[in-house]
Amino acid sequence: MRLLILLSTIIFSCNTDTPISTAYRQTKTISYNSVSIDVIIDKPEQNELDVLLVFHGTVTSDTEILTAANNTLDKFKGILERNDMLIVSVAYPQEFVLLGDNIVKCEAALLWLKNKASQELGITIRKIFLGGHSQGGYMATRLNTMYQVNGVIANAPGPLNLVYRCQLEENGQIQPSAVCKKLKDVFGTTSSNPNSYFQRSLLNFANGFKSDILFVQGLNDSPIQLYTWPTFKQDVLSCTNCQNSQFVEITGGRHGSLFESPIGKTEFNNFINNH
Repeated sequence: MRLLILLSTIIFSCNTDTPISTAYRQTKTISYNSVSIDVIIDKPEQNELDVLLVFHGTVTSDTEILTAANNTLDKFKGILERNDMLIVSVAYPQEFVLLGDNIVKCEAALLWLKNKASQELGITIRKIFLGGHSQGGYMATRLNTMYQVNGVIANAPGPLNLVYRCQLEENGQIQPSAVCKKLKDVFGTTSSNPNSYFQRSLLNFANGFKSDILFVQGLNDSPIQLYTWPTFKQDVLSCTNCQNSQFVEITGGRHGSLFESPIGKTEFNNFINNH
């Protein structure tokens, strides 16, 4: 009798349809045109998806970029009101490259998403949005001068003005950084070669936006960021070959205002929902 009960239980268990979740988070090395980069993919249950491709801020060592990419993914996911978007966070390098040169890695991630991700992940990609924080905002903004997507969100993007920032370091007015040291080793000082510094500043990429873009900036951010912010904003608003640009400035907001301010969160979700 006990054997019959046991067999019946086994048969019942085998015939029970247990839903298998198709949601996951994984780290994947992707490649486009022989350029490889690690990305962290956070996929919900659905297989027809809008995508948010996000970029982290500055780190001091490339041993930190996967952690930074995970944290940035979590920050964007934490303010996103939708639970049906694929989020891909790009672990782009910084330690052994000049600032700006790593745009090649970020470009590869976007082109992979546009051209190869559907087949490799077995999903259907619909809309694509870019999001970035700090140096990640710099990357998202620069990509918007190169490729069209459905929308771009940049929180406290920078460095805005490397001439100003690195000159402060050269004069001993602020602590030295690896970013400016590497530039000085290649280009010399800001006074001897300012153009090379300006060419890599976000001020040099304030036009030619191919997609609508939302900028969020806390007005209690660092003095270096705020020194150039009005100029950058005016340059963008004066652009004659850009799609629509929206600026949300958070009074009292800090560097992470997009993630910390209710206003930033609301404008972020409204922007995505309206595009």
